[in-house]
Amino acid sequence: MLIQFLFILTAIIIGARIQGIGLGVMGGLGLAILVFGFGLEPTSPPIDVMLMIVAVIAAAGCMQAAGGLDLMVAVAEKFLRKHPQRITLLSPLVTYLFTFVAGTGHVAYSVMPVIAEVARETKIRPERPLSIAVIASQQAITASPISAATVALLSMLAGFNITLLDILMISIPSTLVGVLLGALVSMRLGKELHEDEEYIKRLKAGMFNDSHILKQEDHKLISKAGLSVLIFIMATVFIILFGSIENLRNIGGRTLNMPIIIEILMLSAAALILLITNTNGIKAAQGSVFVAGMQAVVAIFGIAWMGDTFINGNMEQLSSSIEGIVTSTPWIFGVALFVMSILLYSQAATVRALMPLGILLGISPWMLIALFPTVNGYFFLPNYPTVVAAINFDRTGTTRIGKWVLNHSFMLPGLVATISSVCTGLLIIMLLGK
Repeated sequence: MLIQFLFILTAIIIGARIQGIGLGVMGGLGLAILVFGFGLEPTSPPIDVMLMIVAVIAAAGCMQAAGGLDLMVAVAEKFLRKHPQRITLLSPLVTYLFTFVAGTGHVAYSVMPVIAEVARETKIRPERPLSIAVIASQQAITASPISAATVALLSMLAGFNITLLDILMISIPSTLVGVLLGALVSMRLGKELHEDEEYIKRLKAGMFNDSHILKQEDHKLISKAGLSVLIFIMATVFIILFGSIENLRNIGGRTLNMPIIIEILMLSAAALILLITNTNGIKAAQGSVFVAGMQAVVAIFGIAWMGDTFINGNMEQLSSSIEGIVTSTPWIFGVALFVMSILLYSQAATVRALMPLGILLGISPWMLIALFPTVNGYFFLPNYPTVVAAINFDRTGTTRIGKWVLNHSFMLPGLVATISSVCTGLLIIMLLGK
């Protein structure tokens, strides 16, 4: 297992250095080694995640082609110039709210391009708001009343007379505190944008052309851009509504899952933008948002598939190892949850795998709720879809995987947010006398 893990790390390191689609294709090579070299059975590729990203990118690309992204950048720039660091505080609150209401962190894809471009246009290092925005979209999973992870935890604690409100009154304030503290730390990440070597290199290479930014006197273009933004926002609002009200997803006697809802609504939004604003579809496919998004899809295709195959092939050994540690030292149960979430890339799967063990060990249900945010550990290895997408959306190159893989843009904000959330949760249950 250790040798297999070293091959995975090597693939990620080389892919990160190649850049572009390098991360994805190196993931494919790593997968080939796991399957043909070690005899692991390949899992199914992450089709739903990939298709969700494609749908969101199609809509965002059409909005950019219609001038919508430029309009949003222009409006945001005017506001943010007065308080240039505000985007690092506002962007995580936006992604947190989206995830909280929709129950899935994948809705963050729709705002990542906007965050990246607004930050760049206002001369803020995009790594700062993007990194904490991704972390916030993960933390909100453990605060959302409709997320699979929260529902799973509620079902397991039902025998202790724990209600959904009991979970939320601890998880919501604790994760919000964690996100805000993570945002404060993110404000200090890296050099200022104009001092970053990678950004300077890309700037000299002519990768940024801002001559297309809308001028205020071009009313026809502003109207066209405004319509595209309105359509895109309405699609996002509908996604949140469908995620919040399960009855809306009941079509023909069966409940549609959220990936399908997201894919349908975002593809429809893309079509409406092209039709109503009379925008050229080829132009949408040539924009920076579409190109970055497709790179993310390829990266997720290879890296996530490789990771899933490794986990599935070694699940028994991994589970037994963690179970033994937790049984001998119950106080590190939160660490075990964190480690398992890194391996499983799913809060709900982590809850289902380890929470029953916590209950058997006699850990207080209130303690388990306070430790709930530790299942958000899959930022630790930089191959989760939202992490990879954020890296590719940042055209400046400031959001990246470090030379040693683990020193990536999301590590410090993620650790601060997770640890702060748990500490706040423990403080809350202590004040409540639980």
